[in-house]
Amino acid sequence: MSIPARPAVVVTRRRTERRVVVALLSIIILAIIAADAFVLLKRFRYQAESDRLRNGMTSIERERTDLLLASTEKRSQVMVELIRRQAGGDENLHLAVAVDSGFMHLQRDGARLRDMPIQVGAERVLGAMSAGDSLHLAIPRGTRTIERIITARDSWVVPELVYRDREEELPPLAERRIRGALGPYALILSGGTVIYSLPETGPLADSTYVLPAAIRANAADLQAVFPNLRAGMRVYFY
Repeated sequence: MSIPARPAVVVTRRRTERRVVVALLSIIILAIIAADAFVLLKRFRYQAESDRLRNGMTSIERERTDLLLASTEKRSQVMVELIRRQAGGDENLHLAVAVDSGFMHLQRDGARLRDMPIQVGAERVLGAMSAGDSLHLAIPRGTRTIERIITARDSWVVPELVYRDREEELPPLAERRIRGALGPYALILSGGTVIYSLPETGPLADSTYVLPAAIRANAADLQAVFPNLRAGMRVYFY
């Protein structure tokens, strides 16, 4: 004796699944709309505040402000272009980091030997640190040199700023000295700038988080160029 099919149950189940999918899509769409609305609101508030301040200025003050902003922007553009040209004309092997483009190049005398995608850590302004001073971490521009080349076998003291930025409790100094904290391959540059790869241990072992004002590259790319790197090599940021 055959068991009769229950099409009504199947249809009901499919309708329920369809309703769940529609509900989830609706929630996602509403979240996107809310995020866009928040950004637009912040933009309108910023524009309103800017207009309010400008309306309180005299015509001479407005002209001076516009000239200053234009001059600052032009100076930055000129500096970036000069660094780019300086890197392109360097006859020695060097690294060139195109911050806005998200690429790092191993090059010599204008010839690119390897192009490497990178992630750039955002700028941060952190409040009073344990030393008592606030800290401004700016994305590097200009010329640096390699001071230290390290691998997963080397230890690195994770700075306080990482824990502050991630809103985590600051561990004792001894616990912050972690072997392989900067991944399989990393570079410490003059001025404290760091170029590193994703580690397997420590607070930077998070693919969604990049050390502020630092450069994170793929381990495979750093491994490929590692034999060509040396202390004192120039690194251009533009």
